[in-house]
Order: sequence, then C-alpha cells, then structure tokens
Amino acid sequence: MEERSAAGPQLAAHVRAHLPGLRDTEARVAQVILDKGAELVYLSVSDVAALARTAPSSVVRACQRLGFRGFHELKIVAARQIPAPGPSRDQDPAARALADTVRAAREALDGLAATLPVERLRTAARTLDAASRVLVVGAGLSGAVAADAAYRLRALGSIVDAPADPITAQLAASQLPASAACLAVSHTGATRSTVDAARRAREAGAEVIALTSYARSPLSDTSTCTLVAGGQDLVFGLETVASRLAHLAVVDALTLTVLAVRGAPAERALRLSADVTADHTY
Repeated sequence: MEERSAAGPQLAAHVRAHLPGLRDTEARVAQVILDKGAELVYLSVSDVAALARTAPSSVVRACQRLGFRGFHELKIVAARQIPAPGPSRDQDPAARALADTVRAAREALDGLAATLPVERLRTAARTLDAASRVLVVGAGLSGAVAADAAYRLRALGSIVDAPADPITAQLAASQLPASAACLAVSHTGATRSTVDAARRAREAGAEVIALTSYARSPLSDTSTCTLVAGGQDLVFGLETVASRLAHLAVVDALTLTVLAVRGAPAERALRLSADVTADHTY
C-alpha cells in the first residue's frame, strides 16, 4: 500500500478534489503538497518547485488554481494541519478493515469543511425549495444516496421523481419544465447515465445540482451548482465507502437547510411524514 499523504484531512481533501482539473505541472505541485503536508511550512517556493520539477512561478500558479492567493497562504493553511493517523498495521484482517474504514470515513467527513462552502449549500437549498418538482438521479453505489435524498426531500413536501432505471431517468430529465431542478449524485462525476440525465435536464432549462467528490468533472461541468464532498485517497474499497458517508452527510445538511428556508410548509409535511411512518411501525 502506498504511504499515506502527510497533509491534514481538510487540506488533503481540498487538493484532491481539484486534482482532475490541474495540468501536468500543477498536478505535480499538488502531489508535493499532499506528500509534505504540514512540512510545507519549512519549505520555500523554490524547494517545492525543485520537488515538483517545475519553476517557482508554476508553483504560485498551482496554488492559485487550488484557490489560494499564493504559496504563503498555502503554507499558513498547511501549518494548521495535524497529520492524521496512517493505515492500520493490525495483522487481523477484520480489525485492519474496521480501522481503515473508520479512518477513511472520518477524513471524508472532516474534509467537508474544506470542499463545501456554506454559500454553495445555501444556493442549492434555495434552488430545491423554489423548484416546482425535483428529479433525483444516481447510479450504482450513488443510487443509495440518491434514494435517501429523494425520500428526505419528499418528506419536506417536494414533488420528487427518482427513477431507478437510467433510461427512464433520462426521459424524465428531458421532460422537466424550466421551473424544475435535478439533483444528480455521482462519486466520480463521470458516471455516464447520471451525466447524460443531468445534461438533458439542463437542455430542458432546469437547474442542475451536482453532488460529487471532485470539483472538476463532466457532471460539475454540466451543473449550475456543484456540491463537492470528497477528495479521498483512491484506495480500492475505501473511497466508495467514505464518499457515500460524505455524500449522505451533505444530503442531511442540504435537507435541513431546505427545512429552514421553507419553514412552516416543510414542518407540516414532516409531521405528515411522521404520521405515515408511525402507521407502519409496531
């Protein structure tokens, strides 16, 4: 297994979320940032340039592409990072799996503060509140997150459609009115059926909210509002678990914000939902 990044969870999540949109030299700088983490405070811009095999000016541009004003601001952020514990070295497979899964989940949730601006969450909530109807799409492992989002929004009084079949989802997306919204969920942001549905929704004039793990992806390029929750290490088996937990946390935050924006009508809808649920419990 590769040595884990020394960057703290929030900085690492922020950098990884922007990696797909970086050019070769910028990506090398980003990798140095991930490798060095808090140690960046002891390095100069020339040191980083040498490690990334590029020029100091390219380091500065890479920092700006990552959302920092320059290398100095990056160093300040890096200095605040506390290195997270590395992968478990426990010899017992079950103990190691549990420890690594919990670690990946914790990093994903800790990284939300770095990848999801509050104003972006507020914009998405207002879009959903104003929508005449909401189409929720997601495939594969993201399908569970999409189903959860659809249930939560329906409980708040939204008119929601969440087709499980990808062809039906694209048909529904193409028939959306301009007053509607589409919530598209994809960890990679590159799941073809989800991206195609989002594109059809945009072509129909609807707003598209993307929930993904990467700031730049085919899905984010299609959306009118992108909620980034991710940036985990791509370790087989763990990134999907961590991303689902992060995405579910965003769904919780998003629906709670819709509740606050919608007010009394949403509260009445929630009471009705509670009554229906109570009829199906012992």
